[in-house]
Amino acid sequence: MSAPVRVVICDDQALIRTGLTTIVDAQPDLEVVGECGDGQAGVDLARELRPDVVVMDIRMPVLDGLEATRLLAGAGVEHPVKVLVVTTFNLDEYVYEALRAGASGFLLKDAPPDRLLHGIRTVAMGAALLDPDVTRRLVGRYAARIRPAEGTAQDIPLTPREMEVLRLIADGLSNSEIAAALVISPETVKTFVSRILNKLDLRDRVQAVVFAYRHGLVT
Repeated sequence: MSAPVRVVICDDQALIRTGLTTIVDAQPDLEVVGECGDGQAGVDLARELRPDVVVMDIRMPVLDGLEATRLLAGAGVEHPVKVLVVTTFNLDEYVYEALRAGASGFLLKDAPPDRLLHGIRTVAMGAALLDPDVTRRLVGRYAARIRPAEGTAQDIPLTPREMEVLRLIADGLSNSEIAAALVISPETVKTFVSRILNKLDLRDRVQAVVFAYRHGLVT
């Protein structure tokens, strides 16, 4: 058997932290190796324990989840740690910036437990997780604040089909949903996604969404 995915839980609300820990520890393939109640403690704990995934709240004392995410997974970090942001959509105004800071994805705190577990496993495998129910609402809500990138859509080195796939990614569609929309196989979608990330030098789907909004491909 492979070793369980090692998880650190970082949330300033003890009740939420305990609940998340209980849910995660109940899984045979997951293990909570540490928990803490503020962002600085989360950074210190993650650097010490080197977990596979840090489940990170946004609003916390000492150091908020946004800066903590940047320190753990942002540009220039020599040994980045995968961060899954778990947040409350109606309260947090910084989730978009957390994704830009290097988070591998986000979920809502009212998501069912199976979605949380799926999210941890997905991020641990190196994939990005964007909750399809809220991606368009969340990023779209802050689209006006996103600093536009220089150049135009014509300068983007993608084929028309790849641009179409990128727009659907930015709309929050999963690979299977993109496949259904374009009447192609999920394997073909995976190939398109890989090409898009490689051509644009992007790490994952999260960065692809940010790229699409910065370049005005979706509104």
